[in-house]
Amino acid sequence: MINIAICDDDLITLHNTKELIEEYKIKEFNIKTYSSGEELLKSRNEFDIIFLDIDMGGINGIETAKRIRVYDKRVKIIYVTNYTDYTPMAFSVHAFGYLVKPLKLEDVHHQLNEALSYMKEDKEELVEFITNEGLVRINLNKIYYFEYQSRKVLMKTNDKIYTLKEKISDISSRMKIHGFEMPHKSFVVNLYNVKSIKGYDIFMMDESVIPLSQKKSTEFRNTLNIYLSNHIEKNIRG
Repeated sequence: MINIAICDDDLITLHNTKELIEEYKIKEFNIKTYSSGEELLKSRNEFDIIFLDIDMGGINGIETAKRIRVYDKRVKIIYVTNYTDYTPMAFSVHAFGYLVKPLKLEDVHHQLNEALSYMKEDKEELVEFITNEGLVRINLNKIYYFEYQSRKVLMKTNDKIYTLKEKISDISSRMKIHGFEMPHKSFVVNLYNVKSIKGYDIFMMDESVIPLSQKKSTEFRNTLNIYLSNHIEKNIRG
């Protein structure tokens, strides 16, 4: 059973979205509806897919998604919006796709097709590191950053910090293909877990703040923009 949440403070859109999803006959869904971000967050239910309105009173869709991402990195969040220019929103939270109001049956079903396809293919992509504790295999998305500190390289993950037996420059070269970049000579960050950039500070999903060197600022920002644009295009093209 696929668990789906719909969150929209416009009750007409809320019910319309539910009806469009129920017209999808390929898969059986368990659908729950919420009329505010507060109500969705209070439920603490875990979903496979969330259709989330951006422009809600109270906690809007962007902030709601940020809070959901604290405890659920895998749920497919599909934003529902009145606007077609949504690229800047990707800085705030990793969205799977976007739908523009008024919703159309074919668009909703396309997003469901895409989400279900990715769910079938979702497998942990593991990378290996030699640490002081021996060989470890880590899911890429669980790595936030690497830091060179006191002649050691530390790997910060979602639940632990490892000490690695590698040079920070070698890690940068090896991890670049996986979407990691070096914003500072002492750090290599996972672009997947970047929340925002303000000035010369990079804010990560775990609330860590990584320095962005002035020398690398333009290159890093451009690389992040390309990464985010590619992520969005891949997920909404069709």
